[in-house]
Amino acid sequence: MAKKILMIVGDFVEDYEAMVPFQMLKMVGHTVHAVCPGKKAGETVKTAVHDFEGDQTYTEKRGHNFMINADFEKVNPEKYDALIIPGGRAPEYLRLNDKVIEIVKHFVTSGKPVAAICHGIQLLTAADVIKGKTLTAYPAVKAEIILAGGKWCDVNATFSNACVDGNIVTAPAWPAHPEWIRKFLELLGTKIKV
Repeated sequence: MAKKILMIVGDFVEDYEAMVPFQMLKMVGHTVHAVCPGKKAGETVKTAVHDFEGDQTYTEKRGHNFMINADFEKVNPEKYDALIIPGGRAPEYLRLNDKVIEIVKHFVTSGKPVAAICHGIQLLTAADVIKGKTLTAYPAVKAEIILAGGKWCDVNATFSNACVDGNIVTAPAWPAHPEWIRKFLELLGTKIKV
């Protein structure tokens, strides 16, 4: 059964972490509304491509323009079945928006599936909804998870695994897409025949 999924993005969201799940979830028949505070349907956010090239942290390059297809101001979280929170640099300032935090709280506390990746977990920590939950994220977010009362899920160094705790699936970065998206589809109850 098709689900209606909300995705919260902002300027310099991680390119792959927004575009890949957006397109893949639509491909399997779900409706995905990408929204951004202060922007309306038809406007775009700039994305950033983060890569792992042997440095002490990721490198960043300018990505694509990602089109918003719904109006943030009109979002009623009760009308959605699930939430996706991509990473990148956007979560660090999106977490300052009260409505974003209210939306995140709604999804987590109502038990609806939530998929967060990389720095997207910063919205979960800011919403104060992870006490006692086990999550993973980009390693630089580990301290925030612990300070917010969560438990760190240590995934492998290739960033290719995901962690599920109840209705929340988290992953460290876009290399985990196959595992992260598969586990999110399981939470959604999506069956894919091969």
